[in-house]
Amino acid sequence: MFKEIPLTRPSTPLLDSVNSPADLRELEADQLPELAKQLREFLLYTVGQTGGHFGAGLGVVELTIALHYIYNTPEDRIVWDVGHQTYPHKILTGRREQMHSMRQANGLAGFPKRGESEYDTFGVGHSSTSISAALGMALGSDMAEQMRKTVAVIGDGAMTGGMAFEAMTHAAHAEADMLVVLNDNNMSISRNVGGLANYFSKIWASKAYMSFREGSKRVLSKIPQAWEMARKTEEHMKGMVSPGTLFEELGFYYIGPIDGHDLERLVHDLRNLRDIPGPKLLHIITRKGKGFAPAEADPVGYHALNKIEPKPKVSVAVNQGDKALPAKKIKYQQVFGDWLCDMAEQDKSLVGITPAMCEGSGMVEFAERFPEQYHDVAIAEQHAVTLGAGLACEGQKPVVAIYSTFLQRGYDQLIHDVAIQNLDVTFAIDRAGLVGEDGPTHAGSFDLSFLRCIPDMLIAAPSDENECRQLLTTAYRFNGPAAVRYPRGTGPGAIIEQALTELPIGKGVTRRQGKQVAILNFGTLLPAALEAAEKLNASVCDMRFVKPLDKDLIREMAQSHDLLVTLEENTIQGGAGSAVAEYLNSQAIVMPVLQLGLPDEFIDHGKHPQLLAEAGLDADGIYNAIEQRLLLINQHRSTAS
Repeated sequence: MFKEIPLTRPSTPLLDSVNSPADLRELEADQLPELAKQLREFLLYTVGQTGGHFGAGLGVVELTIALHYIYNTPEDRIVWDVGHQTYPHKILTGRREQMHSMRQANGLAGFPKRGESEYDTFGVGHSSTSISAALGMALGSDMAEQMRKTVAVIGDGAMTGGMAFEAMTHAAHAEADMLVVLNDNNMSISRNVGGLANYFSKIWASKAYMSFREGSKRVLSKIPQAWEMARKTEEHMKGMVSPGTLFEELGFYYIGPIDGHDLERLVHDLRNLRDIPGPKLLHIITRKGKGFAPAEADPVGYHALNKIEPKPKVSVAVNQGDKALPAKKIKYQQVFGDWLCDMAEQDKSLVGITPAMCEGSGMVEFAERFPEQYHDVAIAEQHAVTLGAGLACEGQKPVVAIYSTFLQRGYDQLIHDVAIQNLDVTFAIDRAGLVGEDGPTHAGSFDLSFLRCIPDMLIAAPSDENECRQLLTTAYRFNGPAAVRYPRGTGPGAIIEQALTELPIGKGVTRRQGKQVAILNFGTLLPAALEAAEKLNASVCDMRFVKPLDKDLIREMAQSHDLLVTLEENTIQGGAGSAVAEYLNSQAIVMPVLQLGLPDEFIDHGKHPQLLAEAGLDADGIYNAIEQRLLLINQHRSTAS
């Protein structure tokens, strides 16, 4: 049991000898526990150097070893769900010496990525996709008359997503030869882990029992009543000692639950299950953060780890006198959480909804203080949106807190269940824009584009923490579907007014008055816009609303400037800048418009400021883009004259 993160590279001679799963399969079975120990220690060290997810990875060290030991990867396919738990997989599949680059620009991705390794069979960041993808691979293998095996590894949290059960239903219908490993690390399905359950699981996974079962089936199938009685007897026996009845009814042969840290058992059962045809499910119980005492005690707090930095030198505090200290920057997630509690104190009809992102969205205090007004629906974004619609039908005031990238999964429900019926649901859209180290699977690059085309939708994009609080109030009191989008992390440090004030809908404000160029800013890039404007002597408008637009302000800027520049941390295609261009076109206002935003590509992982700079959305990039456009405009004018 490790109690601290190693600060220097540990000695891992056995792990160092494994450069691929082929090397792993050359080891003797009694060497695997020592390999697991070294792998766990190396994982702790590398995540301490780079930061990243590691609690889930610690929990699947033994499973990862056993899977690559039994299955002939990469020919056999292993599909991981979500991807948080794949760091041990990456270490064992030839990327050990690259782990220091995890989640850094041009380094390893924090999730499986097909372009990174042939062992990463399916790219993933959203949950509940593994069974569908593995089923497609299994069916594709059959069509090509290949003999490869397919395994999906899914956690108990991801199993709450409806997509997983849709895939299981199809897999049973198709009689697909595949294995689903249910990694239960939260005891959310069953606590039946003990001697009796372990004993029966060992029997059910044995070849002798399977031969007896199939032979009995052939004999008793000639007497339907007898076979049905035998089947139900087996089902009831399993139901007494395991939670497998549900999966058996779905058409899967169920084994478990077994100890997911018992390497000998895992290797034994996986070897047997590999050769059993049809859809199978192995239920294992693991401990998130296994082997690292702080993570075992606090699996939520240690879901991910920040880079371990050297302790700063102790400095003597300087007396500031009457000089005011700068305001402490707080995260937008805390701004939302505080607003939610304050609004709930005023309005008992408020209902907070989250699809399993309570901590990430800043809703912990709200959940504790207002438990009757709080619903965590698990990883079920579609249900979260339609649940809000149903609550709105009964006169309640639902607030759906959801990451931008996950709202994509509930888009049909947003249109069909909320917007068409003009229901009063507020969406607090977190992680809007780029999300840094988590990369393109988690980036909120498209929400302005896919929201803007929905009729009667109010869309707000605050530029700082205080505006976020007031726009949340505005959206909440708006009678209809409304969304407020804000980024991950801290804001510029604006002073937050405690009053819950509504801002005028569809009205922006001019933050700087200049000449020739007017920057129309949508969202939190305002500081960069103001910095660039100082060099250009440009005007800057904080637009606040993407829909409805402040048309009067746009017209005013168009009449008094030579160039309009739109600025947003959203893809340019269909975004806020497109809305401005569409309005100008509708009014036959002919003038140059420079649209600045995210490029038409999936942006890889890296530090957020670095990614903004590469996209030309920092102050220097904005300034240079405007200078180049002004030069081009002048060239065209010279040619025309």
